[in-house]
Amino acid sequence: MAAKKEHINLVFIGHVDHGKSTTVGRLLFDTKNIDEQVMRRLKDEATKLGKAGFEFAYVMDNLKEERERGVTIDLAHKKFETDKYYFTIIDAPGHRDFVKNMITGASQADAGVLVVAANDGVNAQTKEHVFLSRTLGVDQMIVAVNKMDMKEYSEDVYKKVKEDVVKLMKNVGYKTDNVQFVPISALKGDNVVEKSQNMSWYNGPTLLEALDTLEVSDKPIDLPLRLPIQDVYNITGIGVVPVGRVETGVLKVGQKVIAMPGREGKGVQGEVKSIEMHHEQLQEATPGDNIGFNVRGFGKKDIARGDVVGPADNPPTVVKRFTAQIVILNHPSVVTAGYTPVFHVHTSQDPGRFVEIKKKLNPATGEVVQENPDFVKNGDAAIVVIEPVKPLVIEKFSEIPQVSRFAIRDSGSTVAAGMCIDYEKA
Repeated sequence: MAAKKEHINLVFIGHVDHGKSTTVGRLLFDTKNIDEQVMRRLKDEATKLGKAGFEFAYVMDNLKEERERGVTIDLAHKKFETDKYYFTIIDAPGHRDFVKNMITGASQADAGVLVVAANDGVNAQTKEHVFLSRTLGVDQMIVAVNKMDMKEYSEDVYKKVKEDVVKLMKNVGYKTDNVQFVPISALKGDNVVEKSQNMSWYNGPTLLEALDTLEVSDKPIDLPLRLPIQDVYNITGIGVVPVGRVETGVLKVGQKVIAMPGREGKGVQGEVKSIEMHHEQLQEATPGDNIGFNVRGFGKKDIARGDVVGPADNPPTVVKRFTAQIVILNHPSVVTAGYTPVFHVHTSQDPGRFVEIKKKLNPATGEVVQENPDFVKNGDAAIVVIEPVKPLVIEKFSEIPQVSRFAIRDSGSTVAAGMCIDYEKA
């Protein structure tokens, strides 16, 4: 048995129609993670629907149907291996999905691949995705400049797109020296897995080779256990099975745990009976593991999505109000005290009220520009005080960063993103 490869959660992001799904499909197909027959079937299907060339994108979409039919713990995830790592790909096809997946922390990626189409360049959503990735802690990024075939594989076009993306990434605080850029055509297969014959001017890695240059983030196993619940299933013969991803610490069979806030807001205690991942029983689960687990003492009505499981002797923090550092991304007018949008924190989605705007900051440097401003608007960073409408678990960025980040959504779009820097316990 070979040593188990280290695991990386990878998210594919970028503007709609820039070729994320096709890139993922091509990557999986060329690394032989998808059967030729399956591919042929998808190709016929795509052609029948008048969408020839969409077969790679269908690879991910077909999985979505499978997902909706069966309760697997492996929600939106497709696995593949390189020489060095074992990857779980979190495909975020639409903008909505990206925001939902990434923000609820259900899929905090260790690294991202930003797909930018050569024929379209940097777009509004490209900006939002890059910004969100940064604010939500995706520190490593590879940029795939896709659809090079539509631009006759031109080096000048590639250089221009690269320059625009570098500027954008620098603006939000990425160190761009270690960001790999790869010119690709996912549809034709250039530089995804196979080296392209069409771009002799490029001598860097293929996308697959670039993935092996990523670094595994340290698993925060020394921090207290924090496991946000994503769903709760009732499974015949087992009972209540919460499903979620371990963010920090270790969950062990036999451990005494508490879910906060729980239905009554006082928490629900129990003892872990079993843990399962990819249909295998585990004795313990560590950060990054997407698991289902059964706890003696947890009833179906006691717990719900948004609750967080922690050790009984170190329960997750339920706050009455918290102080946060945020950046306003996309608000139609201005944000003032009293504003009550929806906060997406780990797996919880609940309204919170802006009680006070303490400081306005320069988003690039974090310096204080103004004390107690009346309002903040797009592009501003700020320190604010938030009061959740109902009990909420959130931790300080300085203590447990993995459970400190959030996004603010209002009528279908992401208004702001930020992190908790202090709190007042409930």
